[in-house]
Amino acid sequence: MGGRVKDKGEKKGPHVFGIRHLSPAGAYYVRRFLDEVSPELLLIEGPSDFTELIQDLGDPKVKPPVAVMAYTEELPIRTILYPFAVYSPEYQAICWAREHGCECRFCDLPSQVFLGIEEQKRARKCQKPMEEESPTAHVYRRLGECSGDGDQETFWERTLEHALDEKGYERGAAEFGRSLRELSMGYEEDDAENLVREAYMRRVIAQAGKEGFSPDKIAVVTGAFHVEGLLLGGKPMTEKELKKLPSLEVNKTLMPYSYFRLSERAGYGAGNRAPAYYELLWDGLCREMPDYTGRRYLAALAAYQREHGNMVSSAEIIEAVRLAGSLAELHGAHLPALRDLRDAAITCMGHGSFSEIALAVADTEIGTKIGSLPEGVSQTSIQSDFYRQLKELRLEKYKSVSSQELSLDLREKLTVKSERAAFLDLERSFFLHRLKVLGISFATPQAVRQERATWAEQWLLRWTPEAEMQIVEAVLKGDTVEQAASFELRERTTNAGISGIAEVIEEACNCGMPTSMEYATNALQSTAVSAVSVTEIAETAGRLSVVLRYGDIRRLDREPLVPILSQLFLRACLILVGECVCDDSAAKLLAQSMTTLHQVSINHDFLDGERWLKALTEIATRDDLNTRLSGLAAAILLEMGQIDSQDLGREVERRLSKGIPAELGAGWFEGLSMKNHYALIGRLTLWEKLSEYLDTLDNEEFKRALVFLRRAFADFTSEEKNQIAENMGEIWQVNPAQVSEVLNGPVSDEELSMLSGLDDFDFGDI
Repeated sequence: MGGRVKDKGEKKGPHVFGIRHLSPAGAYYVRRFLDEVSPELLLIEGPSDFTELIQDLGDPKVKPPVAVMAYTEELPIRTILYPFAVYSPEYQAICWAREHGCECRFCDLPSQVFLGIEEQKRARKCQKPMEEESPTAHVYRRLGECSGDGDQETFWERTLEHALDEKGYERGAAEFGRSLRELSMGYEEDDAENLVREAYMRRVIAQAGKEGFSPDKIAVVTGAFHVEGLLLGGKPMTEKELKKLPSLEVNKTLMPYSYFRLSERAGYGAGNRAPAYYELLWDGLCREMPDYTGRRYLAALAAYQREHGNMVSSAEIIEAVRLAGSLAELHGAHLPALRDLRDAAITCMGHGSFSEIALAVADTEIGTKIGSLPEGVSQTSIQSDFYRQLKELRLEKYKSVSSQELSLDLREKLTVKSERAAFLDLERSFFLHRLKVLGISFATPQAVRQERATWAEQWLLRWTPEAEMQIVEAVLKGDTVEQAASFELRERTTNAGISGIAEVIEEACNCGMPTSMEYATNALQSTAVSAVSVTEIAETAGRLSVVLRYGDIRRLDREPLVPILSQLFLRACLILVGECVCDDSAAKLLAQSMTTLHQVSINHDFLDGERWLKALTEIATRDDLNTRLSGLAAAILLEMGQIDSQDLGREVERRLSKGIPAELGAGWFEGLSMKNHYALIGRLTLWEKLSEYLDTLDNEEFKRALVFLRRAFADFTSEEKNQIAENMGEIWQVNPAQVSEVLNGPVSDEELSMLSGLDDFDFGDI
């Protein structure tokens, strides 16, 4: 916020110009202020240890929005972020200093102290209940209520962003900062921090004087809130006081930022709601065309609408310009504010409905702009590696705030000349999977449209500043993306079970990292001997099977996994029968494991198929195991051709007989129905036995069996149910079509009443 309070006869001192962060008018008028005072030293509010980055920040090749970030060297990562747009007063002050050869420094508390204070505040907040509205928030809310516009942002724009000259902005911002200070100081925990910051800034000013800078040749650009604290405050902070402040070790970097992120006000308290619109304000000031912003805003809305098939006429644009001007006059303003422009656009272009222009408004007010840094500008090693690979893999065009799909074909392209081009998509896949391992949100894998297309991958790419921050944080794990991913995979391997290690092996394969894969394989080899759960073994075997079947497309050696999978499969065969003595909740998980293990046995002929067949046969024929699992084992054997119709008939008679409790018989049929629906439908004997079985049940037994049978038939498709109805029609010697109509028709009131009665039925311990 802003103001330079300095009258004739005052004590000689530095020139202080107060601004509001991310204020286009502040950026414009601070340059005029600096032209007037022509300082030899320019001090800017911002962590003083960021001074070393000013040269990079002022590089003409830097394209805002960008941000300076400090982050702690140890976990958990703590960060402090200072973003700059082209219309940031601080950024324009830095540019002015570079253009005029003026010494330029940041003058606020060092970032390590800021983070130390934040850590202490975070610890205190964990011990305190949620506070009510803060005094500062109350002041802003009341300002919005009393301004006549309903929000303080519009008040600020009308009052200061539309200021006609430097003095108007300077004095208005100074009064705003003074009033805010008067109304809020003394009531908040942050007040102590503000006083400490101002004492430090006075220390920097005093040190500059000791270096030989004349006070009247020092200019300070700071938030308007601090102007009075610097001009009328107390003594500078002493060295002893500085050493008492909490501090954390940090690293610093520059990073691209986005207008979308600025609009969210997340991670930085001085964001604004419409950064792209504020850039239009800046452009209008630079062009010295007061009405430029309004005309350009409405024209941009119309252009967006036209591009997306919503016609807007020139007459509607002209009418919107006139209406916005009239709305501004009603508020006693000489220029329309954003609120006036939007209201005019809704009326003239949206025909009274905001929803018609909502997307155009978002595009014009927030925008999709992302900053950029030239090569060699301050970055961490992992950032440099990331951007290098982004360029080499031709992924730079996906660095956008708009989501974009990327389809990859991992197969070698035989029509190109170079090996790099032949495997470009494979290298892209390695890179994106490494980012996924590191939790970097730039790329998200999607379901592949082609069924069983193991060579195809689908990704959704979208750039956000959060992704950049995640990259910076990953530097603690390695200097490059590959090194960091390798470290992460090794960490995941530590103290993980066999299924967790198998997941690491799969990830390492996807990342194209043979060393990590070998490390995890050795860890799995030593851990597999202690595996005791079939469920865990099955999950592990399933992952290893995927790597063995499809890993060749990633050009990695998978042979060391063969003996491990054989060992795990053998162990599963040995303990599976014993684990089938279980309740229905455990049987549900075990059924999935049996299905997985069977699929693994089919996919790899080096596994002991005879032992697997023996285990399934024992499970299918024993009466003391969970009947659902016995039914599933029978279904698998039927699929393998190990049970013929005669054997199946005998087993059905045995399982579905009067002497067997209803829930056990129905549970067995449920397990049998988990696979090979068409094979079951084609065996008329099965349905004859089921019909005869149901006829033998009394009402209570039927109700108990119904629970399992309904669950069994839930997975059958409508077509399959029609075929079952045809079977039943043949068995009952009635018209199959009529049976299908009855069975698949709407439930009658009487039937609905009977089904509702099941809610009160005592199923005991089913």
